[in-house]
Amino acid sequence: MEELIKKAREKGIDVEDLLIREISKDDPQEGIRLRLEIAEKYMAEAYDYLKKDDPIQASEKAYKVAEEIVKALAEKFKTEEYKQAIVEGRWYTYLLASTTNDLSKRVGDWISDGWNAGYVLHVWGFHEGKLSVDKIIVNIEKIKKMLENAKNILMS
Repeated sequence: MEELIKKAREKGIDVEDLLIREISKDDPQEGIRLRLEIAEKYMAEAYDYLKKDDPIQASEKAYKVAEEIVKALAEKFKTEEYKQAIVEGRWYTYLLASTTNDLSKRVGDWISDGWNAGYVLHVWGFHEGKLSVDKIIVNIEKIKKMLENAKNILMS
């Protein structure tokens, strides 16, 4: 099984996302709940990496929180990008960025603020490794706020 997952990831297949999408077909609320649970796990991991003075991994975990929240809210509100991700078989980054515009109109600017903070962390904190722990905390706090606001919407 581990070898299968490894090969899927090498081909760019997000195994976790694929499984959640399959679960969501029969039970959309369960898929949303799973995404929220994963986001909470990633948030805890981001703070753990901050304590270990590892801004690269903290940045990526925080980005994953933003990603899961956007996907969950897009599914809840059945945005056009959510429908396109279903057709495409995956979420592309441009779809995530695009759907935050629609979601901001529905739930507030905190969603685009959180997404933008996450994307900065993904590019400059993780891929480029240019941000220190003290330079990522503001963005991580925006993502934490995003998670808290999303929980109120997704759990109601």
